[in-house]
Amino acid sequence: MHTTVAIIGAGPTGLLLAGDLAEAGVPVTVFERRDTTSNLTRAFGVHARTLEILDARSLADRIVDGGAPVTHLRLFDRIRLDLSRLPSRFPFLLITPQYRIEQALEERALAAGAHIERGAHLTGLRQDSDRVTLEFGARTVTADWTVGADGVRSTVRQALGLPFPGRSVLTSLMLADVRLTSPPEDTLAVNAIGDAFAMVVPFGDGWHRIFAWDRRHQVTDGEPVTLDEIRDVTRRVLGTDFGLTEARWLSRFHSDERQTPQYRIGRVLLAGDAAHVHSPAGGQGMNTGLQDAANLSWKLAATVHGWAPDGLLDTYQTERHPVGRLVLRSSGTLIRLAMIRTAPARALRNTIGALLLALPPIAARATGIISGVGITYPGAPRAADIPLQGGGRLYEALREGRHVLLTTRTIRGYDGRLLAVTPADRSDQAVLVRPDGYVAWQGPESGVPTALSGLLGPAAVTS
Repeated sequence: MHTTVAIIGAGPTGLLLAGDLAEAGVPVTVFERRDTTSNLTRAFGVHARTLEILDARSLADRIVDGGAPVTHLRLFDRIRLDLSRLPSRFPFLLITPQYRIEQALEERALAAGAHIERGAHLTGLRQDSDRVTLEFGARTVTADWTVGADGVRSTVRQALGLPFPGRSVLTSLMLADVRLTSPPEDTLAVNAIGDAFAMVVPFGDGWHRIFAWDRRHQVTDGEPVTLDEIRDVTRRVLGTDFGLTEARWLSRFHSDERQTPQYRIGRVLLAGDAAHVHSPAGGQGMNTGLQDAANLSWKLAATVHGWAPDGLLDTYQTERHPVGRLVLRSSGTLIRLAMIRTAPARALRNTIGALLLALPPIAARATGIISGVGITYPGAPRAADIPLQGGGRLYEALREGRHVLLTTRTIRGYDGRLLAVTPADRSDQAVLVRPDGYVAWQGPESGVPTALSGLLGPAAVTS
């Protein structure tokens, strides 16, 4: 069997990438180790920038309709983050289970022509200058390109011999999906008391997720979690167990901070947890992986189709590796602040944190990093979702999967690569927006032909 692109892992990262490639006309096959899909999940929050990415794929409204928006995040006692001021169509954190995201992305990928093979356990990988050879037991598959989106224990990363430096931050973290007879009034209930913390969020189907940690009881990942243990930590941290009655899933795990130095080796690339993993504080794990996929997909498609400028695929490393490092730092800072032991130190943390977040520039920076809205690339700021002449929005135009040129000119010669639209508020400046919603170029209308020829290949015929 041969496929143009092989994706290892059918989590959110792999599925978004598969859908993008398939819609771009690239033959793609996803290989997933699990035999079936699962309705159990660790991730539960979708941030604003991820919702913008999903909006550009006609998925955001469907996902928002089934979730619970949270406009204010309480980090510790008096420290609050106000997400309602985010410069986005989605000024909130959406609470919704990961399996809903996976379901929507899988349906899109299959409808676009992607193939998904389950029960495919990768056992070997090698590559040369022309192709990648993948081994699934006795079966061999070849691909022009391969993306490892197979999680923290990535077989692809290990086959490449890439290091995964870092360390464990927390051990004996507990997850429980439970039923509550007296759920919290707030959509998101969270607190930390130095030797423990707990968070309770709804899934919207009658079940709630409890995320808990207890410094007093540190055991290995294999030690079973009990309902009494969850009840005890929740009562100590939040003052009540909310009438916890039963659980459908209990799990214990440890949290690492790790990042591989290289996201690409030859014809093999890494994305999501295969490339970076960090503490769950801030709920940025799944979101960062989805944003990896959005950055990579159009660059890989352009490379496959032969019009990518020299070095385009290498910008996946230069743009996304620093973002992964930033997320490691920000989530690590949050978890360390939550673990402060003494009451005086926690009081100082709360006072200083509240004062700093009262300053608008600092508050905007903090919410921008956590939500992803404030993350930019060198020379490529995030494009705002502006209205277009004749109706519609920029991110609706991005649903074509092409570069979008905001211009008053008529552009010809870039079929399949470019969509030219006119902004509702006309300007003498043209803006070229990448398929992932970042600005590739902006300048005077007279500079459009030169910009397009440099970024999209051979010069277009313009008038």
